[in-house]
Amino acid sequence: MLALQGYYDGNTVQPLEKIHAKKNQKLIITILDEFMEETPKTEVHTLRGALSEYAKPGLVKEERSAWERAVVKKYGDA
Repeated sequence: MLALQGYYDGNTVQPLEKIHAKKNQKLIITILDEFMEETPKTEVHTLRGALSEYAKPGLVKEERSAWERAVVKKYGDA
């Protein structure tokens, strides 16, 4: 038998630990008189695509050799 900690978020049961159970394994769920402290949900913001308005698709081919060209320009052919 295995005991896990978790909480009910109003919709589903949320485990606080990894569940080591197999598919279709029976569970016993015990509801305690203790409560978890609610934490406010924060929205996740990403910067993916934030600079897309500045992209110049026509320059993609030139980007592949930009570093080599910059080194040759600065130091010459060695």
